[in-house]
Amino acid sequence: MYSTRVSRLVRARPSTVYRALIDADAIAKWRVPEGMASHVHEFEGREGGSFRISLTYDAPTGTGKSSAHTDTYHGRFVKLVPDELVVEVLEFETGDPDLRGEITMTTTLTEVEGGTEVLIVHDGMPDSVPAADNELGTRMSLDNLAKLVESD
Repeated sequence: MYSTRVSRLVRARPSTVYRALIDADAIAKWRVPEGMASHVHEFEGREGGSFRISLTYDAPTGTGKSSAHTDTYHGRFVKLVPDELVVEVLEFETGDPDLRGEITMTTTLTEVEGGTEVLIVHDGMPDSVPAADNELGTRMSLDNLAKLVESD
């Protein structure tokens, strides 16, 4: 198991960014790496609320963790501090023991000159998921987040 840290400046107020972290429609638009499509099955954006999301590769050559071309994960919101912090615990839905186990994803929002510094930390990432892949996917998602909220 390992951890990753990825941050990005988003040119929007923390309150705007925070809303995009706990809204199902927003999540479907931004929390998806390039080359994949998102489907939100279930989403309760409140402390203690649960979620279930699938990411499916656009290209038939993409290899999923849950099925041939899809990564499905479920989890819950452990802690929400409006405009500051979102802590989620999630787990891949897979039969592969090397991909099992809970991952804690902590998103911290810090107001800075010009917007919000968004830091996403993944703790407990399975070793079978290359760290470089996790970091790249997180950067792509943060770029999507910026596009979504900077237009508001």
